[in-house]
Amino acid sequence: MAVVVADTSALVSLGIVSTHEYAPLRILLDKYQVYVPEQVVSELQETAVYDDRSGTAAQAVLDRFSAFRVRAAELNEDFPLDDGENAAVSLANDLDATQFLCDEFNQLALIHASLADTRLITTPTLLTAFVRNGQLEPVDAEELLSKISDARSWDSNTYVARAKLTLHRQK
Repeated sequence: MAVVVADTSALVSLGIVSTHEYAPLRILLDKYQVYVPEQVVSELQETAVYDDRSGTAAQAVLDRFSAFRVRAAELNEDFPLDDGENAAVSLANDLDATQFLCDEFNQLALIHASLADTRLITTPTLLTAFVRNGQLEPVDAEELLSKISDARSWDSNTYVARAKLTLHRQK
């Protein structure tokens, strides 16, 4: 089973549609070994106290936390992102994870450069992979991506646009 390390941002994105019939969080947890550093758990707990979509999404992820593998990770003091991304990148490198799931779109180049042999994926990419692997139908993935995109204000995001185009072609 492939190892995926997930960051807070992507987990919140997946939590937004966690009650959907074809919840990608459920697929992720069923098909992969999903690891998170302790700092991501803390960030999810901090986010879950808010009475908004992100807070509800973070709580939905925390409700499924028995399916995650939580590990300690050392922080790189020179890494210029928050503790969650810092610890998640370190954990991905320590575990030699297959994939690193992260939606910090403004910092993807830095995160990608910090990963040793781990493939960086975003939620839009994950949804297209689920379609490619027969775990989601293109129309369902498009619907999920639209709901996540609306909640996360990804209207002008090029990763989302590329994923929507890919999904549209697969119909």
